[in-house]
Amino acid sequence: MTIRFKALDFETADEAIQHTYSSGEGVAIRLRGQPLVVEQEDADRLNAAGVEFAYLYDHEMPDGSNRIVTVPVS
Repeated sequence: MTIRFKALDFETADEAIQHTYSSGEGVAIRLRGQPLVVEQEDADRLNAAGVEFAYLYDHEMPDGSNRIVTVPVS
């Protein structure tokens, strides 16, 4: 099965997340180890097709530091 979708690829998860913040568009995901930004509709289609990936989020810790966390989708 082939699923076509548009994505911007980034070197790091942080860069992908920052792109979503600055552009106000898309969601950051990690697919096969690669940080990407895709439209939410494409992420939904990937999920519906059973493609394993993870959403990337910037999470503020109680001490004020930030950590990138992944939320797996299968």
